[in-house]
Amino acid sequence: MVSEHNVSTPSLDLDQRDALSATPKGMRITIGLFGRRNAGKSSVVNALARQPVSIVSEVPGTTTDPVERAMELLPLGPVLFVDTAGIDDDAEVVGQLRAETTRKAMKGCDLALLVYEQGTWGEVERDLLTDLEREAIPVVVVANKIDLAGEGAASDGVANEGAASDFDQAVRVSATERTGMSELLQAIIDAAPESLLEDPPLARDLVNPGDTVVLVVPIDKEAPKGRLILPQVQTARDLLDGGALPYLVRDTELAAALDSLKEPPALVITDSQVFHQVAEIVPEEIPLTGFSVIMARAKGDIHVQAAALQVLAQLGEDARILIAEACTHHPISEDIGTVEIPRLLRKNLGEGITIDHVQGKDFPSDLSSYDLVIHCGACMFTRRAMLSRIQACEQAGVPIANYGMVLAHFAGIANRALAPFNLELIDQRRG
Repeated sequence: MVSEHNVSTPSLDLDQRDALSATPKGMRITIGLFGRRNAGKSSVVNALARQPVSIVSEVPGTTTDPVERAMELLPLGPVLFVDTAGIDDDAEVVGQLRAETTRKAMKGCDLALLVYEQGTWGEVERDLLTDLEREAIPVVVVANKIDLAGEGAASDGVANEGAASDFDQAVRVSATERTGMSELLQAIIDAAPESLLEDPPLARDLVNPGDTVVLVVPIDKEAPKGRLILPQVQTARDLLDGGALPYLVRDTELAAALDSLKEPPALVITDSQVFHQVAEIVPEEIPLTGFSVIMARAKGDIHVQAAALQVLAQLGEDARILIAEACTHHPISEDIGTVEIPRLLRKNLGEGITIDHVQGKDFPSDLSSYDLVIHCGACMFTRRAMLSRIQACEQAGVPIANYGMVLAHFAGIANRALAPFNLELIDQRRG
């Protein structure tokens, strides 16, 4: 194994790029760092980034909450490192909170670095390895601080320290001296599943190259000033990558836009909040779906979320529903998650229903009290993070639906919105 003290790891910090053109977090490969306090996790992140990203201290427990850092890590491309707190804290309350926060962060990771100090492999590491394997997360085991291990440490590896036989040799590094960073980078590349290196399609596989696709983009208070909402931008780019011809219009100009086309579009994709209005304008023979429905397929399991509509149709005012939003923006007067969907739920199910809300990374560990979870399109989440939430719902026996599907359901066009994906449900919407 070759060692180097000044390896030039091919990386580019996000702060060195135009923030508006940076890849969103939800489309980055998320790499989590796990281990004991003071194992050198933060130092490993800093060594890979070639700059001080995370706070480093000799005092154990300096990192208390997950620290995220976006960067370009070639040849993987855009990645997000998540530096987690050590989970070996003896403090009864603080230690438990740190461990809980760390294990929550685990669920959103595509790949994990299990960092331990050379010569200290033990129960903590074995438990972490078991947890990561249970989540089916690829793991790179990193033996850090080899500069402190003394003579003969070069031959030590995980296999000699009681780890699972799956790991014959840890990647040996000294984060402080930046030794072994090239080997660690290669191990990360080797461990990353091929699926992570390919962007999942949003809509380009629903049409052919050269097809016209109309994107209905309402310009309202939800739209960032001077910009479009992220799923709209991502879908347009995806269609361009597939050779399609995206045509962006406001809902107020949709009718005129359709009349101006020589041939009917192959597909219309709309903001889910105007499903009803758009469905009345677009002829039945033209396929129609929503941005949120598209995100449901790309980020999660569209079949599972579509099936939840059958449960929604049967709920009454004694139902308890959780609405989960991946973003942490401040709600506005027309907010879809806190205003529009709750209004439709109360109108169709009854005023007595109970509605709870969570945002960002908050998600209940116990879902047993809920009859239904309604989740946003998760454009800010990785696919793994969203699939983890779907799995948690399935384990609890609680159906989970998607924002756009719910809006299509209440608009009476669920089957039409799902048809482009070869899905069909019995629309049992209440009158």
